[in-house]
Amino acid sequence: MKPDQAQKLRELYQRFNQNNADQEKRTKVVSITSGKGGVGKSNFALNFALSQIESGQKVVLIDLDIGMANLEILLGMAPKFHLIDMVKQKKSIWDVMEKGPAGLELISGGSGFHEILDLSEHDSNYLFTELEKLQGYADMILFDTGAGLSKESQRCHLAADEIILVTTPEPTAITDAYSVIKILHHQDSGINVRLVVNRVANSKEGMAIANRVKAVTKQFLEKEIDILGFIPNDSFVFQSVLDQTPFYLKYPKSQAAKWMKDIVNIYLNGETKRADVTGIKGFIQRISGFVKK
Repeated sequence: MKPDQAQKLRELYQRFNQNNADQEKRTKVVSITSGKGGVGKSNFALNFALSQIESGQKVVLIDLDIGMANLEILLGMAPKFHLIDMVKQKKSIWDVMEKGPAGLELISGGSGFHEILDLSEHDSNYLFTELEKLQGYADMILFDTGAGLSKESQRCHLAADEIILVTTPEPTAITDAYSVIKILHHQDSGINVRLVVNRVANSKEGMAIANRVKAVTKQFLEKEIDILGFIPNDSFVFQSVLDQTPFYLKYPKSQAAKWMKDIVNIYLNGETKRADVTGIKGFIQRISGFVKK
């Protein structure tokens, strides 16, 4: 082979590898949580995903809210299989992925993430091999985790590329949200947290609460968190829960839907930390304990 031909092949090979690496980096893993239950975390996760899909993003939503299955209820769905079924029955990730409205793809954790993390080494390897297939498949993997901080949910948060923390104006919700930041920060000071305040009377109230959490976090933890946005206390949100249809689809002209669209626009157009994204492969490595974030 001529030297110039060999050089061209090497350049093509390098470009091919770089393109693959860039493709893998596009899959971002986000863990959505709250300090306490009842703040609308799962409803936010669902409609946040749908708004991103409308904006051209490919999203896979994974329900890891232990024992609650809130996403299934909000969608009026009954998945045939769960993550634990995938492992025990040796099904593929595509077998357990359900098609939801407007292009949404949903995977249910089933009996809970604690059972998944207690799998044998052989079963864990199978689980992670299947999850790894999502790398490059979607722009984002959203984990809807349980409220508060269980041992299992902490591992999920610390392994993710980013955490979205949902709270409300309720004083106990604000206090619990700060506690989540504090506990996770002490385990990994580099975690990336974005705050959403749900059920606000207006944007002024939302900003006041978000700035309070941001200021306290800065003062006592010397940590910066990002304010992602607010969702209003909208009666259409409550009605959509009764209808078992996402408010973003059922009531697209509602204030909640409009504000959700604003949040997604800010999220997609204002990202500055793409270099930190390691995707599903990085998530698997960290949650397996192979690599510390």
